[in-house]
Amino acid sequence: MTLARKQIGFAMTGSFCTFQTALATLDEVIKQEAHVTAILSYAADTTDTRFMTAEALRKSVSDLTQRPIIRTIAEAEPIGPQKLFDILVVMPATGNTLAKLAYGIVDTPVTMAVKSHLRNNRPVVLGISTNDALGNNAKNIGTLLNTKHIYFVPFGQDNPMQKPKSMVYVKEFAISAIESALDGQQLQPIIIGA
Repeated sequence: MTLARKQIGFAMTGSFCTFQTALATLDEVIKQEAHVTAILSYAADTTDTRFMTAEALRKSVSDLTQRPIIRTIAEAEPIGPQKLFDILVVMPATGNTLAKLAYGIVDTPVTMAVKSHLRNNRPVVLGISTNDALGNNAKNIGTLLNTKHIYFVPFGQDNPMQKPKSMVYVKEFAISAIESALDGQQLQPIIIGA
């Protein structure tokens, strides 16, 4: 399915080292003529890091989408009742966010956006980026893999020798994963080997 004219929510959480990759995907989605609204977690919205300042992230996202950013729980809550999006993408999705989604915790704009969006049985795509995917978060990923209307961008270990439990989504599969999710299909394989 094409992304042209689709209403897409694009949420970013605090995996700061993958922001440039996520922004490149956001740019690709927009170039496919999708209408995109960004959503930032509190960590992504307010934390300055060696990778990017919060202000620079907000400016980059605003420049790409040309729309106001959803930055609060109150702003995210209408996503479901107003059926704002055809699909919601969370990229990067941190281990913290994965755990909250698996347990139904709603305490950030991103977790509220997912909860609100899912009430309409519409797809959510997760682009994971977590240092404990094969550790404490393995059970949460398993739960989400078995949750209706949640799909994953294929992912793999990003540095198995130095970070043996870390996994990150593969950017090259992001657009295909979003398109597949719009068709109700999980892009395969989910786990990409080295």
